[in-house]
Amino acid sequence: MPKEKPESDRIIRIENVQRRYVMGTTFVDALRGIDLTVTRNDYLAIMGASGSGKSTLMNIIGCLDSATDGEYWLNGQRVADLSENRLARIRNREIGFVFQTFNLLPRLNAIANVEVPLVYAGVRKKERDARAMHALETVGLADRVAHRPSEMSGGQRQRVAIARALVTEPSILLADEPTGNLDSRTGEEIMTLFDRLQSAGNTLILVTHEEHVAAHARRRVRLRDGQIVSDSV
Repeated sequence: MPKEKPESDRIIRIENVQRRYVMGTTFVDALRGIDLTVTRNDYLAIMGASGSGKSTLMNIIGCLDSATDGEYWLNGQRVADLSENRLARIRNREIGFVFQTFNLLPRLNAIANVEVPLVYAGVRKKERDARAMHALETVGLADRVAHRPSEMSGGQRQRVAIARALVTEPSILLADEPTGNLDSRTGEEIMTLFDRLQSAGNTLILVTHEEHVAAHARRRVRLRDGQIVSDSV
């Protein structure tokens, strides 16, 4: 188990989290008593085969789903106590999402795609432009700000998605199979970018089933049948 860090360093604290899905007269226990702590600047890979519960755990961490039982604290706040509006603000500002399918808006250019979370947050245009440009510079795309997704490679589209996730300066960058739609060389470039982001102080959580992707993380949590079977550095 990773060495305990001070309470003030903890971004995520999960205790005995369970998630049961009811399907008619049957039910599926996707998570069965998860205990997990994530601290600032952690670089964590959540691993497991299909059906292990890793996507369910990611959705709960990202406040996209809620636990059936157990407790989840995010930045010292008990998530079950938060209103829908507060959860929406958390998803917009405190958690940066990177998806396998990029989820970019095809009619918008790179800088406009990166600005989307700031638009929802009510940030003024001048500040939006500056912050989005900085995020694109961070991921090495300062020369692609006017390009639409159809005019970029898969790796460039994923970099735009990472810039969009970074633009709100979130507590956590949460990436779901971030190299799944990329060739091996481009995928390695994206993982090198994640390495740099973690070295710069970002907290990263990757959800993956690929060993070579997880090898970049400083810590690996493996799930099987909805339970953590190992947590190693």
